[in-house]
Amino acid sequence: MPDVRRRAVVAALVGVLGASLGIAGAGHVYLREWRRAIAWFTFVLGAGLVLVSTFADPATASIDTLPTEVTVPVIALLFLSALDAYRIGMRTPSQTKDGTPACPICGGELDQQLDFCPWCATELEWHFVEE
Repeated sequence: MPDVRRRAVVAALVGVLGASLGIAGAGHVYLREWRRAIAWFTFVLGAGLVLVSTFADPATASIDTLPTEVTVPVIALLFLSALDAYRIGMRTPSQTKDGTPACPICGGELDQQLDFCPWCATELEWHFVEE
C-alpha cells in the first residue's frame, strides 16, 4: 500500500476510533491538522448542544435518554469527520504555504540539504540539488 494511502487509512481508522468514543477530529490530530481537528470538535460539540437543548430537557438529559433526533445527527457528523480525515490524508502535499518544498507524507517543510524529512524521518527518493 502506498504511503499516502496508508496514511489516509490510518487517519480514517483513528477518526472512527475517536468517533466511537464521541471525539470528533481524532483523525485530523493524527494528520497534524490542528485547526481542522479543533474545528470539527467544536462543530460537533456545538451541534450536539443545540440539538440537546432543542429536542431534550438539558437538565434531565443523559446518554441513555437522548432522542434519536439528537443521536443520529451527532453520529452522522462524527462519521463525516472520519471521512474528512481520510480525504485530507489522501492529499499529497508538495509545497508549504510559502512555496518551499514539503514532505509528501507529513507536509512538513523540507530542508534542501537533507534526503529525509526532519519532521517524520521519511526517506525521500530524490535529493535536492543546490542551484
